[in-house]
Amino acid sequence: MADEADGPRSKRSRAKIVYETLRDDIKSGRYKAGQRIREEEIAARLGVSRTPVREALSRLQHHGLLESAPEGLAVTELSRNQVLELYAMREMLEGAAARFAAQHASTYDVDDLRRLAASFEAAKGDPDRLAAINIAFHRAIYEAAHNRYLLRTLDELHDALALLQTTTFTVDGRYDGSVAEHGRIIAAIAGRDADTAEREARDHIRHALDARLDLIRKGG
Repeated sequence: MADEADGPRSKRSRAKIVYETLRDDIKSGRYKAGQRIREEEIAARLGVSRTPVREALSRLQHHGLLESAPEGLAVTELSRNQVLELYAMREMLEGAAARFAAQHASTYDVDDLRRLAASFEAAKGDPDRLAAINIAFHRAIYEAAHNRYLLRTLDELHDALALLQTTTFTVDGRYDGSVAEHGRIIAAIAGRDADTAEREARDHIRHALDARLDLIRKGG
């Protein structure tokens, strides 16, 4: 059924699906940094009209995943300074999430963090699986914070992180460091120690940035 024949809610839903598909395509590397994004090609591939594609592309541009190019829109290429800015915001927000989690997490929330940390530890040697579990671990901290506005902001930040198409778990020592860092964050949250939880979370993101910069220096 053509998009134009659907109601407003259906159109918004379809635009959201297109947005999430393209965001995931960028994250997976289907679309590389600097690659031109063509509206008509996406519409044909996803089997939708150009209206929801146009809306999705506008949202992707608003969130910084696409940028203007000579012939339209292209996947954003982050400079080193942009990476630093992104991680500076991430450090601050993740620290706040851990602080709130220490104050508000339920027993179930803490158990979920421990389960994910165990899954992460068991995935040693599989960088892609480590990256996926790590995202789930951080999302669990956001959920444990029980602050809808912080969660919404962090979700938008993670959309921008989709531009970083390589995982830092290919960097020597990052797996071992993350296992220890996750453990300290969980201990602080479980112990209701908000100051330590925030400090450990911020340290964790600083170490992740160090690994990211190492990848950048190596051309990754």
